[in-house]
Amino acid sequence: MSPTLTLRHYGPSRGSHAHDHAQVLWTLDGALELEMDGRGQRLAAGQGLLIPPGALHDFEAPQGSQCLVLDTADPAWAARAPAPEHAQPVDHLVRFLAASLQQGLPVSQALAVQLLAQAWGPGEVRAVLRSGRAIDWAGLRRWLQTRLAAPLTVADLAARAGLAESQFRARCLAATGLTPMQWLRAQRLARARELRAAGLPVALVAQRVGYDSPSALTAALRRGAGPAA
Repeated sequence: MSPTLTLRHYGPSRGSHAHDHAQVLWTLDGALELEMDGRGQRLAAGQGLLIPPGALHDFEAPQGSQCLVLDTADPAWAARAPAPEHAQPVDHLVRFLAASLQQGLPVSQALAVQLLAQAWGPGEVRAVLRSGRAIDWAGLRRWLQTRLAAPLTVADLAARAGLAESQFRARCLAATGLTPMQWLRAQRLARARELRAAGLPVALVAQRVGYDSPSALTAALRRGAGPAA
């Protein structure tokens, strides 16, 4: 997908979803209530958050809120910090971009996204790779085999690997081309295929690999898992 900047209004109706791409939310007015990976966060005007690919997030704005939203599949965004180190320059830029969108000014989306990335700050992949700490992927997969039914998080995987969440996210992306949750999904589906091939009924397989229902697992298997490296 091409990076896209849009203006969006959020209201009191609660929403919940996840997407396969990174998303940046920046609040222009009002306040946006978010819950991601079991953690609540309130974004007031002038604050933003990077939502990594695959992260389930709930959101609502009881008093209404307007946000500038970037949707991008660029892997460099998936490795950036959740929030910029310096919010004020980003806020100035975002408000200029929002006004340009509102007024229909001829601002290049590609240039706007590039400016936002520069204002946000550099990604973490390069710094993490210099640390030299390797992940034992085979050992991590073995550890997962008896835990696939549990509601695992990025923090769980990172702790097992002995890394901070941001470091694990960046290393996973660099090593596999997948975000941690995409990689975990691939492991669940790979194990599900093994169990189905062994003759286990789909309902039992769904329970063992952490899917809420047999139909959800069947649909996921039909869509395909991608690489399971």
